[in-house]
Amino acid sequence: MAPTPTATPRVRGCTCFKLRRLTRRVTQHFDRELAPAGLRVTQFSLLTALAARDSIPMSELADLLDLDRTTLTRNVAPLEARGLVEIGPGEDARSRTARITEAGRAAREAALPHWRRAQMAVMTLLGAERLASLHALLDDVLGVVRDAGGDFSETPS
Repeated sequence: MAPTPTATPRVRGCTCFKLRRLTRRVTQHFDRELAPAGLRVTQFSLLTALAARDSIPMSELADLLDLDRTTLTRNVAPLEARGLVEIGPGEDARSRTARITEAGRAAREAALPHWRRAQMAVMTLLGAERLASLHALLDDVLGVVRDAGGDFSETPS
């Protein structure tokens, strides 16, 4: 007997809307949990990326976080104003580097228990298996998008 062909799943709705809707909900949750530490999840993530390095060119940091330079500059400005991040000269006159300050490290450390609580709440709600599957899917899809250079007009062969 020949195998039964599988039907292509029907995709309903706007992928971008669905992703943004989910990320808004998750971001709101993390922001609420991090509020007592005085950070938003975007700021916590930025400090975490910087904490793993001595300093990093802004262009590399933007690539690491999948942000355009304008968005990165806008996100760094409040942290710099609070003395949590320092921006300095880069290798040439057009480049700049970012580094976390001691105050930034302290702010990140103070926020870490709040982040852990937010993360645990998500895991409790979704379950460890579902959350691990979601992470794997997101990592896989991000890899596909990066490999395509972010160009969705090209269809894979």
